[in-house]
Amino acid sequence: MNGSGESAYIGLGSNLHDPRRQVESALQALDRLPGGSLDARSSLYGSSPLGPPGQPDYVNAVARLHTTLAPLDLLDALQSIEAAQGRRRDMHWGPRTLDLDLLLYGGRRIVERRLVVPHPEMHRRAFVLVPLGEIAPDIDIPGHGPLRELLESVDRSTVRLLRDG
Repeated sequence: MNGSGESAYIGLGSNLHDPRRQVESALQALDRLPGGSLDARSSLYGSSPLGPPGQPDYVNAVARLHTTLAPLDLLDALQSIEAAQGRRRDMHWGPRTLDLDLLLYGGRRIVERRLVVPHPEMHRRAFVLVPLGEIAPDIDIPGHGPLRELLESVDRSTVRLLRDG
């Protein structure tokens, strides 16, 4: 990568109000963020929800941004995209129109009140690791090791590639 900036990986998920459209719309919004561009995006994947029973399956993806935004500024921008798409924070792990998680920011480990990077649960979540592996198969997750090894330790049967349509 030339010039200043970092690669940031964003996890996207939705299970309400046309989840495919929500994720595609968020990918377009990520590409329009100031100080960066969308470098890569995974295919869309379907996954079973975590949390309360009875909610619809999720549509998930991972995107890689090149960004000059500082980590907390990027977090604010992600939360603005969520809000613009109707995200409400009513229930932990409940259904949502859009969830954008800052998974990785360069090779940094960040521990702030509002932000922990790498995302604290990403190394256990197939719905994050599988799409991440599609766009960055050789990446190392700071504090957890190579993605390839992490993929071997999760149950990938809960994640399925979604076809167009």
